[in-house]
Amino acid sequence: MKKVMIVTGGSRGIGAATARLAAKAGYAVCISYVNSEAAAAEIVREMTAAGAEAIAFQADVSVEADVTRLFEHVDRTLGPVTALVNNAGMLETQMRVDQMDAARLSRVFNVNVIGSFLCAREAVRRMSTRHGGQGGAIVNVSSIASRLGSPNEYVDYAAAKGAVDTFTTGLAKEVAPEGIRVNAVRPGVIYTDIHASGGEPGRVDRVKASVPMLRGGQPEEVAQAILWLLSDEASYTTGTFLDVTGGR
Repeated sequence: MKKVMIVTGGSRGIGAATARLAAKAGYAVCISYVNSEAAAAEIVREMTAAGAEAIAFQADVSVEADVTRLFEHVDRTLGPVTALVNNAGMLETQMRVDQMDAARLSRVFNVNVIGSFLCAREAVRRMSTRHGGQGGAIVNVSSIASRLGSPNEYVDYAAAKGAVDTFTTGLAKEVAPEGIRVNAVRPGVIYTDIHASGGEPGRVDRVKASVPMLRGGQPEEVAQAILWLLSDEASYTTGTFLDVTGGR
């Protein structure tokens, strides 16, 4: 069976690292992006130059019509998806809860939670033996924030990732009899651009002393965990969480 992967938010950070690793592992890969068209095109160019089948597609995972278009495009160009990495995520400027407004909360939950639901829905419709599929695997990218709460910084983001954790558990049980495995990784402090969007580009270096391993992580270290959870080596693993946090 042809291995076809969709990586949402695949133009940078953990998503880009996952796409590159998947291409090397023999997957045909589609990365979705919202604004970073040039970055996405460059990653696709890298993967195709190395002999992989790869495409990029513009889609906002919080918009239902975009998600539908993304999966239909992959159906037509690469074939039915067999692996989904729900990586697209976002956070907003560091802020206490007593400063947050409803618009901010909607943005954070729409991308991190609703986007994950919508993409998983489309994947299940294609992978599930109940729908005539051949099975598959889903990995949700959560965060150790779901267990730590991110006080004074991103309680909304942490709560959204807590929802992703619960979603992972429930969906895993729901589709386990239908040939689909659903797991999550919970990265710790990783060197990616997301910290800059929160207003503190150097956040990893500030907090790394609190990590037992005394360093921040690299996107490739998270990608390795994602690829393992998607692989046949994890064939009896579903509904589980792999913390990639340096012990934090």
